[in-house]
Amino acid sequence: MAVRIRLKRMGAHKAPFYRVVVSDSRSPRDGRFIEEIGTYNPLAPTAAVTLDEEKALKWLQDGAQASDTVRNLLSKAGVMKKFHESKLSK
Repeated sequence: MAVRIRLKRMGAHKAPFYRVVVSDSRSPRDGRFIEEIGTYNPLAPTAAVTLDEEKALKWLQDGAQASDTVRNLLSKAGVMKKFHESKLSK
């Protein structure tokens, strides 16, 4: 099963709000997911992002692939740096 970490769109028309979820790559964008690991609000003054770093690291180490946008969010939060350091230390 190919697992992706991606955004699930929520919110109203022209007022997007996203949940960062882990899902099967074959499921629809707003469909079934395995686990929710955070949120992203692009309309907040500083683009509010909340992430559970431990869950994100666990899924990345288990082989989940992040979408481009989620990879950027994880990089800004410092999760990708921790992930690469953990890979290099092995």
